[in-house]
Amino acid sequence: MSTESVAKRLVELCRAGQFEAAQKELYAQDAESLEPEGAPPGALGNVKGLDAIYKKGEAFQEGVEEMHGIQVSDAIVAGNWFTLSMTMDVTMKGHGRMEMAEICLYHVKNGKVDREQFFYDME
Repeated sequence: MSTESVAKRLVELCRAGQFEAAQKELYAQDAESLEPEGAPPGALGNVKGLDAIYKKGEAFQEGVEEMHGIQVSDAIVAGNWFTLSMTMDVTMKGHGRMEMAEICLYHVKNGKVDREQFFYDME
């Protein structure tokens, strides 16, 4: 798949809330997932490998009490890279309802996402 095809499909699946399906279909087995510098270590930190990315997603979902909505922008593609913005209206267990906004950056190699990196405020 081309970078543009991967980007469009990822946006489609994320808008439907099908994050794990997106990972299974579009990610390389050795993909890495990176959080902002200074993020606390733990289940949602930096990981490498598709199984670790699944576990990271499961850990996030375990903290979700209710998902109220999600907005995903169209992707902007440049070479083997693409980016999009994602905003989730979510109630997190023990933290209440909040809006989580982030910039998501992806790299595509051999038709698969081999790197995802997230940028957001940690306040």
